[in-house]
Amino acid sequence: MPALTEHGSAKFIKLLLLGDAGTAKTSSLVSLVKAGYKVRIWDFDALLSPLIHRIKQICPDKIGNVSFMTFRDKLKASPVGPIVDGTPKAFNDAIKAFDKWEDGTVPAQWGEGTVAVIDSLSRWSDAAMRWGEFITPAGKGGEKDGRAIYGEAQRAIAAGLSMLTSDGFQSNVIVIAHITYQERGGDGIMKGFPRGPGSALGPDIPTYFPTILLAESSADGKSKVIRTAPTALLDLKNPLGGQAPAIYQTDVALAEFFKQAKGS
Repeated sequence: MPALTEHGSAKFIKLLLLGDAGTAKTSSLVSLVKAGYKVRIWDFDALLSPLIHRIKQICPDKIGNVSFMTFRDKLKASPVGPIVDGTPKAFNDAIKAFDKWEDGTVPAQWGEGTVAVIDSLSRWSDAAMRWGEFITPAGKGGEKDGRAIYGEAQRAIAAGLSMLTSDGFQSNVIVIAHITYQERGGDGIMKGFPRGPGSALGPDIPTYFPTILLAESSADGKSKVIRTAPTALLDLKNPLGGQAPAIYQTDVALAEFFKQAKGS
């Protein structure tokens, strides 16, 4: 019978990092780079410049520990707005990278010293929607069922999150996500959820993660911080409970949290 010490949660951090735009979600990875972790980024946003800048400022000797693969569908203008130019490839290419990274290594075997980062869930979901539209057959009138498209995208993202957070994926994982606010229960109370493909999946996404943190501006607006304690709008959680500081400064937050959560 396996002991609890053998459970994957004792070795690997699986973390959902929420935050509005401009809250330094991506650049917060700098503390992990400084701490010696290898960071591998599924780049859907093409917004890595702030992270590169912070690494050059804080630990330029370790910039080689970060690699990324960018996944973006090519779009073109049309009379009905931007459309995919050709076949949407970003979603499928990203899934292939979960099986084998560009250097030939297998992400599920990267181990405790590596962090796989999805940046961001929002844009990964957009890629899933374009893929879902592509594979959904058109009806007799030539139109595609929007519900079917959302359904395909939601199932695909849910399957991806299930894989990343499973014990079989032997790497630390951080999924960066923007926040969308929805009324829940018909009582007028708004709650924040990760932004996925459509609103239906949002409330279910947190169930995949043992750790959910929030990137935000400090109360005085002078710095960026990462919060571990729940707020009125967001149900955050972490395995340390009250032992974790309620607020970390962003430039040290993730490395400090990893150190405490791993008990090292």
